[in-house]
Amino acid sequence: MMGSRVAAALLRRGKDQASALATIPRLPRGSPAPSLAPPMVGSGSCGGAGGHLLPSPHPRSTGGLFAASRVASFHAFRSLAPKSCFGQCTRKMSTASAALNPTVANAAANSALKQLVTKGPGAQKAVGIWLFGCAAWVFSMVILGGVTRLTRSGLSMTEWKFAGGLPPMSEEEWLLEFEKYKLSPEYMRVNKGMNLEDFKFIYWMEYAHRMWGRALGFVFAVPFGYFVAKGYVTRQLGLRLSALFALGGGQGLIGWWMVKSGLEEPASEYVEPRVSPYRLAAHLTSAFAIYCGILWTALSVVMPEPPAESMNWIKGAAKLRKLAIPVSAVVGITAVSGAFVAGNDAGRAYNTFPKMGDTWIPEDVFSMEPFIRNFFENTSTVQLNHRILATTTLLSVSGLWLAARKIDMHPAVKSLVGSTLGMAALQVTLGISTLLMYVPTSLGSAHQAGALTLLSLMILLTHTLRRPSPALLKSLASAVKST
Repeated sequence: MMGSRVAAALLRRGKDQASALATIPRLPRGSPAPSLAPPMVGSGSCGGAGGHLLPSPHPRSTGGLFAASRVASFHAFRSLAPKSCFGQCTRKMSTASAALNPTVANAAANSALKQLVTKGPGAQKAVGIWLFGCAAWVFSMVILGGVTRLTRSGLSMTEWKFAGGLPPMSEEEWLLEFEKYKLSPEYMRVNKGMNLEDFKFIYWMEYAHRMWGRALGFVFAVPFGYFVAKGYVTRQLGLRLSALFALGGGQGLIGWWMVKSGLEEPASEYVEPRVSPYRLAAHLTSAFAIYCGILWTALSVVMPEPPAESMNWIKGAAKLRKLAIPVSAVVGITAVSGAFVAGNDAGRAYNTFPKMGDTWIPEDVFSMEPFIRNFFENTSTVQLNHRILATTTLLSVSGLWLAARKIDMHPAVKSLVGSTLGMAALQVTLGISTLLMYVPTSLGSAHQAGALTLLSLMILLTHTLRRPSPALLKSLASAVKST
C-alpha cells in the first residue's frame, strides 16, 4: 500500500517545481551591484545551496567573485568542513560581492530548478536531516553486525521471519529456544555445555541486530511517504530512494541466507561451523552499498552544486577528481576484502606484524585448487591479501594528499584530503593492533567502524570534487567575461 501511494504521488509530481524566482534588472554602468543574501540550508539567516536569489536592500561594491556559485555551493559546503578552515576562506570571499546581469541570474535560476528537493530551503533541510539520520542508522547497523559476529552470536537464532516477532517472554519459551540451538552444529562443536544465561546473551545480540534493521525500514519508509505526499521529492529523487528501500528490504533476505549457511553441518568434523565467507561478503557489501547510496543522496540534497568560486578551483577539482576516483575504488575493495578475513576467521591466524609468523609470505598461500579459491577461502592468502590492500590504501591516500598540496582549489577540499589521510593512517593502526591482540571485540568493532568512516570521507571527497552543472559553469564563464 505504501509503495503504490508513493508511486502514484511521484507520477503526479510532473512539472511541480519551484518557480517565480526574483529577477534582477541590469544596473547602470558604474553603479554598485546589490549583494545577494541567500537562505542557508539548516539556518534561517545564512546562505544555502540552491536557495532563491533575493536582492539585498544594502548595496555593496562590485568584486571579481561570482555570488551565484557561492549560493549553489559555498554556504552548503561550509557546514560540512572544519570551521577553522573556513574562517580565513570566508574573510577572503567577503571582500568581494556579485555583479549579476539578467542572463546570469536566469542561468542560476535554471540551476536551482534542478535540485532533488522542491518547496524551498525548509523542505531541503528536512529531507537532508532525514537522509543523514538514515545513513547514521545504517552505520550503526554495520557496527552492531560486527559485534554480533565477534561475539559469535549470529547463529543463536535458528529461525527467521520477515516481519520478526517477540522474543521469548517466559522461562519455558527460553528453554524451547535453547533446545533449538542445541541441535545446531555450533552448539555441538563449539559451545557444548553452555548454560541458559550465556545463551540469552548471544540470543539478545542477534535479536537486537535483526530488530534494529527492521526499525530502519520503518524510519525510512514513513518519512519517505510523508515527503512524497507533501510534494518535496522530485521524480529523480523518488526513484533513487525507492531503489535504496528495495535494496534495504533485500538485505534482510541476504542476512538470513548468510546465517543459514552457518546452520548447516560442516564438510569435515575438524572444521568449526561458520557462515559462508561468500555470503558474509555479499551481506556486508550490500550494507556498504546501501550506506554509500544514502550518504551520497543526502549530500546531493544539501549540496546540489560543488564549491565553485572560480574557474581555477573548478579546474583544480577536475585534476584531483581523476586521482580520487581510483583511490575510492581501492578503499572500497579493501573494505570488502575485510569481509573475507572475517568469514574465514583469518584475523586469528598469523598474529604478528609485519611478518606472517616467521616468514613474509606463508608457504601455503596457493595450496588450494582451483587457484582462484585461495583468494577467498585460504586463510593465509586472505590475510596476506588484506595486508597488501591496506598498505596500498594508505600509500594511495598519501599520494592523493601530496597531489592536492600542489593544486589550486578550495581550501576546505584540501582540509578534507588531510582528514582522509589521517583516517587512513588511524585505520591501518587499528588493523595492526587488532591483529597483534588477537581480535578483541572492542578493537575489531573499532576497526570495522574505521573502514566505514574512511569510506565516508572518500564519498564526501568525490562528491565535493564532482563537476558543476552546465548552468553554473556557463554562469561562471559569463561572470569572468563581464569582469
